[in-house]
Amino acid sequence: MMNTINQFFLTALFSLSACVSLAAKVDTLSVWSPKMDKKIKTVVILPDNHAQLSALPVLYLLHGYSGDYANWVNKVPHIKQLVDQYQYMVVCPDGGFDSWYWDSEKEPAYQYETFVAQELVKEIDQKYKTIKGREGRAITGLSMGGHGALSLAFKHQDIYGAAGSTSGGVDIIPFPNNWSITKRIGGQATDPEAWRKRSVIEMTHLLIPGNLKLFIDCGYDDFFYPVNVKLHEKLQYLNIDHHFLTLPGKHDWKYWSQSIDFQMAFFSQFFTQK
Repeated sequence: MMNTINQFFLTALFSLSACVSLAAKVDTLSVWSPKMDKKIKTVVILPDNHAQLSALPVLYLLHGYSGDYANWVNKVPHIKQLVDQYQYMVVCPDGGFDSWYWDSEKEPAYQYETFVAQELVKEIDQKYKTIKGREGRAITGLSMGGHGALSLAFKHQDIYGAAGSTSGGVDIIPFPNNWSITKRIGGQATDPEAWRKRSVIEMTHLLIPGNLKLFIDCGYDDFFYPVNVKLHEKLQYLNIDHHFLTLPGKHDWKYWSQSIDFQMAFFSQFFTQK
């Protein structure tokens, strides 16, 4: 069922000003993908005092269609203040221009499910002091990345304990001619099953009530708003507990620079729960 924003979110947002004097550390890595036989650029944002901490939770934060690994840190600079405030790592991998974070059966260069859910997690856990379990690992993203985050979390609940989406393309079926999807999985008319099985809204049967903490948000004026409402209603029907937030806004960085505050507050709550 839907949970509204609780006092935790309000307190967390108003306390952001306490961290403005800190300076999060930003690393840019080139992470080797054995399956794709290439290096993938990845931004890692660490709290200013990370060296003094024993082990950190990790939020994997995915970019949208036509974006790249540096989008979040460049377009939403205050994300570094949020990292200092909440004291967990944020990892932003490059998901390709139009990968949708799928493993493509046709294209060896598009194996982004394996990269994000397996190869990248292994690399981050080896390189940094992380909490190496699903209780210390979450994933979210915007637009194509929102689709990717939820689909990866639904399919890999042993890896992630929480997942989110902001303005996510959670149902691709209403968009048969958009965003290079046909390049990745073929035309909807010729292979409708490929489209159905890759839509997040058709993966809800994988969820076990209470096993995966979920936060979904979308702006009222976003073209993905109807499919996000549809997913919310389906999760309600299936008694899958989740937070669902709607705010004024379109499918743009003005909205995402605001929604990330709520997203990161939610994951902080997940990482610090007893």
